[in-house]
Amino acid sequence: MPKTIIVVGFGPGISTGVAEKFGAEGFNVALVGRSQDRLDAGVAALKAKGVTAGAFVADAADPDAIRAMVKAVRQKFGAITAVHWNAIGGTAAGDLLAADATALGSILNVAVVGLLAALQEALPDLKADGQGAVLVTNGAFGELNPQVDQYAVGSKNAGIALANAAKHKLVGLLAQQLKPENVYVGEVMIAGTIKGTGWAGENSIEPAVVGAKFWELFAARSEVYARLS
Repeated sequence: MPKTIIVVGFGPGISTGVAEKFGAEGFNVALVGRSQDRLDAGVAALKAKGVTAGAFVADAADPDAIRAMVKAVRQKFGAITAVHWNAIGGTAAGDLLAADATALGSILNVAVVGLLAALQEALPDLKADGQGAVLVTNGAFGELNPQVDQYAVGSKNAGIALANAAKHKLVGLLAQQLKPENVYVGEVMIAGTIKGTGWAGENSIEPAVVGAKFWELFAARSEVYARLS
């Protein structure tokens, strides 16, 4: 029976690596983001590699839109096996002392609320599949480390650091709650830049390496956290 992965927050880096890896393993791939043009290009590239793929426009910060997207993916491809949450809330609330509620709420909506909405809507499928999984991209700003905190504050990235820390905790909580249901939850924390993105550095990580790590977690279903640098 065909399996389907939803990739939320599609772009040229991590999510491309995940989409290509899971597609190569026989999954249908649903690409989700706010840019129709970017999604269409991603679908075309996957189809050129023999992967069945579709584009679904939705805002990761809008839980109602995310729930509707999951329903649309189910209607097109059937039951969902995995959700990859790669959405990032950007640089909103970079200075927490100056941030307003709207900015802070927006970034937390992407990190936590949207992710939970996707999980809740897909959960019946994930439970029934036997290999159901929620796979989460995170960043090293979310690490509980004084040096990381100092850098996040100095670089005006406190908002995303807070959101990443909340997301990291959410992964652990969900992993514990869903383990008895045979639904795997895992996170890859990226401590570096990704090749192919606008902020890639000299020693950037290849998207395919990240895709392979997510596949490794999905297949083994044992470790909740992994880190790449």
